[in-house]
Formats: sequence, C-alpha cells, structure tokens
Amino acid sequence: MAPPTETPRDALTCRVLPQMVLSTGDASSKTAPPAPAPSSLDVAGRAKLRFEVRGNAIVTGGAGTLGFEAARALLEHGLSGLMIFDVIPAQASAKIAELQLEFPSAKIAFRQVDITDDVAVANGVEETASLFGSVDVLLCFAGVVGCQHALEMSAAQWRKTLDINTTGSFLVAQAVAKQMVTQSTGGSIVFTASISGHRVNYPQPQIAYNVSKAALLTLKSGLAAEWARYGIRVNSISPGYADTILNEGDGIAACRQVWAERNPLGRMAAPSELTGAVVLLASSAGTYMNGADIVVDGGQTLF
Repeated sequence: MAPPTETPRDALTCRVLPQMVLSTGDASSKTAPPAPAPSSLDVAGRAKLRFEVRGNAIVTGGAGTLGFEAARALLEHGLSGLMIFDVIPAQASAKIAELQLEFPSAKIAFRQVDITDDVAVANGVEETASLFGSVDVLLCFAGVVGCQHALEMSAAQWRKTLDINTTGSFLVAQAVAKQMVTQSTGGSIVFTASISGHRVNYPQPQIAYNVSKAALLTLKSGLAAEWARYGIRVNSISPGYADTILNEGDGIAACRQVWAERNPLGRMAAPSELTGAVVLLASSAGTYMNGADIVVDGGQTLF
C-alpha cells in the first residue's frame, strides 16, 4: 500500500480556514433576550416560570444513579418527554416504570445505545425526535471510571476511557445539535465533567479519567462558541465525589475517608444535591449561561 500523500508545505499558505459565526443577539436571532413574564402571573407563578423546563430531553447514562436523579428533576420542573440512553436494559426498564408511575402525563422511553457508535447515536436521536416531536435538552451522564497507575496502564484502557467519556459525549452532542438546528428551536446541552478535570485526584491514580474530563471542559467551551448562533447553549457541571455505587465497598473505604477528610463539608454528595445545577442550566433560569462550568463539590477543590 502506498503511503498517504502529504500536502506540500507550500500549499498550506493557500488554504482558507473556516470561521465561526457569532449571533447578533437581536430580536431576529436565535439568542434574543427572553420575553418578560406575563403581568398576570402571581408570585408563585413567576417563581415556577423561572425554573421551568420545556420540551423533551435525552439523558445518556440515565439508568445510573446521577443520571436518573437528574432526569427526575427535569420532569419535576415540567419536562414533557424523556428518552433514556443506556447500555443496561434491565436496569433501565425498572427505572422507567418508576418514573412513569410518578409522572403519568409525561412520555418516557428507553433506547439501548452505545454512545461510542455514531450510527447508533444518530438513529437514537432521530427516533427520539420522531417519538416526541423535538429534542430540546441533552444531559450527558454516561461514562466510566478507572483507577490505574500510569506506568501500568494499557493503551486499550486509555482509549476506552477517552472513547466513552469524551468522544461519546461529543458524538451525542453533535447528533442532538444537528436535530436542534433542523428544528430551529435551540436548546440546552449539559456535559458531566468532574472535579477530576480541574485538579489531580488523591489518593487514587486515575490519569485517563482525569484527562477525559478535562477534555470535556474544553469541548464544552468550544461547542458553546460554535453553536450559540443556533440558540444552543452548551454548559457543564463538575461534580465532586458522590455517594453512588461506584464509591461503595470495603475495598475503597480508606479512599472514602481521605475524600471526606479533605472536604470542608466532611462528606460526599447525595445524588440529589447535583440536580439544582442541572435544572438551572436546562431551564428558563439559565438562558444567559453558555460555556459555563458549575462545580458542585462541597469545597473539595479548595485544597
């Protein structure tokens, strides 16, 4: 096989770079200021409107603890339709039944999706739009965690972590953004980064995970700049250690103790404590938040 043809260096001087287009922000754009609340609303009505979540959402990793709590919070604030993307059908079916019982008027569905498969992701987003009529919110909670000394990490372990956490998040965001552009309605995309993207964890070594989450922070910023003109806001949350099944077991008891001792609040987060930031970014209250990252860690990153 012949080696790939390289572009001559002299030809690089003739290239034309694509350029971002920013919104004008005027009334005809996708980023105009929101209309004022109707004067007929009372105090309770204005308060409800402020954090109203409209339309339909896709939540990746929605059968996991954090994704499930976030999905429930969106439904509590008015979400009409919820599509859960996950790779564990048995776990998802029980969660969907629970939510459907609690929110009988909402449309709730599940699709088994490997977020590293761009074709499966595109088909899942298309099915969601067909079923619900639109996709207005995306929450990316699907991800993996691995703790391994860097000297001992295999190439396969490294690639798997970045493929799921970073590339998978991009593929879903890209597919959803294409749908939002087609709808011409804008929307909100929220990545789940981590305090691990802001600083090195201690005491456990987890270099691939940290890099994957730091990359998500840059991905969030780049997409927020590129997609704003379509009315698509892209933000992220950076949770600290949360009290989920990933942090259970006697084998990591010593690590849990270190995490708690190095946190000003002295404990890990309850999953419900992350939902406020999610609702803010997905709701009417977050219409001027774009490219932001909200750290929810009890002060873990202060030290």
